[in-house]
Amino acid sequence: MNKDHPNILYIFADDWGYGDISCLNPDSKIHTPCTDKLAEQGMTFTDAHSSSAVCTPSRYSVLTGRYCWRGPLKSSVLGGWDELLIEDDRMTVASLLRDKGYRTACIGKWHLGLGWHHNTQPPTRHNGFYEWNDDRIDVDFTKTLTKGPHTVGFDVSFIIPASLDIVPYCFIENGHVHDLPMRHVEDSPRPAEYRGGPCARGLQHETVLLEFTNRAEQFIADHARESPDKPFFLYLPLPSPHTPHVPREPFQGTSECGAYGDYVVEHDWSIGRVLETLERSGLADDTLVIVTSDNGAHIRGQGMKADMPFDFEQQYGHRSNHIYRGQKTDAWDGGHRIPYIARWPGVIEPGSTCDHPICLTDLLATVAELHGEDLPDDAGEDSLSTLPLMHQQQPGSGRQAIVHHSGGGEFAIRQGNWKLIDCPGSGGWSMPPGKVPDDAPPRQLYNLDNDIEEQHNLIGQHPDVEQRLLTLLDQYKTNNRSVDR
Repeated sequence: MNKDHPNILYIFADDWGYGDISCLNPDSKIHTPCTDKLAEQGMTFTDAHSSSAVCTPSRYSVLTGRYCWRGPLKSSVLGGWDELLIEDDRMTVASLLRDKGYRTACIGKWHLGLGWHHNTQPPTRHNGFYEWNDDRIDVDFTKTLTKGPHTVGFDVSFIIPASLDIVPYCFIENGHVHDLPMRHVEDSPRPAEYRGGPCARGLQHETVLLEFTNRAEQFIADHARESPDKPFFLYLPLPSPHTPHVPREPFQGTSECGAYGDYVVEHDWSIGRVLETLERSGLADDTLVIVTSDNGAHIRGQGMKADMPFDFEQQYGHRSNHIYRGQKTDAWDGGHRIPYIARWPGVIEPGSTCDHPICLTDLLATVAELHGEDLPDDAGEDSLSTLPLMHQQQPGSGRQAIVHHSGGGEFAIRQGNWKLIDCPGSGGWSMPPGKVPDDAPPRQLYNLDNDIEEQHNLIGQHPDVEQRLLTLLDQYKTNNRSVDR
């Protein structure tokens, strides 16, 4: 196969912290041999960032190359009943590659909204999106979904609607719900923590990761047998290690970090299984593999019902987000600095590293450049190709800074070694508005060259830097793009 048209396998973890990978964290209490091996064979990006510190916005950005906050979702995430977030006429990675002759597949957690057949108008939340869980929600599960992966560029899809702790719990294949009729499950406590509600009779939370692994393996094997000369794009957003932490029996007790650590071990095993299938099928040398995460790990909190406090770092002595401050939802780096490993035999040098900042928005521009495609003005507005970095060349000059966005809707901007956070707290769960000290400055400024853990707020000491970053952030918001082409 032509190196200009490689297969693309994009494995996307859910709440997987930088410090959960043993080759990235020498003090890790979780062993991830499959991911470690991939890093030995490829390039580790040590300064990679999700476009948001929570799930739905990051998934939107991966597929569209656009910051999600430019659309209607300004904070938090979608529920399982919401409408499709990706606009009807928007280019996606899948639609671009399908137009280039790729067979495109989505297998895993979707969490970008779907076209359900609502029998009655669902109740809405304060932000206008539908309630996550409400007895008044009435859906006809027997009808084909009008929107989903199959309407944004994917030839085939096998998904769950959202996270494994957000109803409804069901597999959906090419727009059709599996294993009807639905049954009702009750709330489940931590560590197997999920909300009660409708659940397909054939779905068991403990085996969903295994099912997606098997489906991914089958897709690769079938493709190698049936269409060996046609490239594929497999978007594989796994549900792990997000709650519920439900490792299967063979993985229980395999880490030093309880059910969460064991689930990470099973997640790593899943990656290894898919990569082994790629090798057995004779496709590994012709495939660009990217393994990354949607945001940082969720390391402490009160539990789903605020009645089961937990702190993994204190309990197990393991830093899921490594040295980085904060966690999932936060504007601090622990919320959005993520593992990112790419392997492409014959192109990417084995065992190499890249310390240039990149963002999850960058996939669309990368595959466009790979195929000599110039993106139109209304596509990939925040996407910059990482292809030069994979070739160990200088990056493109179209981006001055990366914008970070917290689960609470707060902004941060990073340019070089300077990072400005436009709020006094974390912007997320670690230090929400009600927990910010009364004397805290309204903003935060950090020099990451000598303060990577964001402990020393320099706001007020460098007014020129502060003003430059605020001006640039405002420019990115009003111009509706952050990358010049």
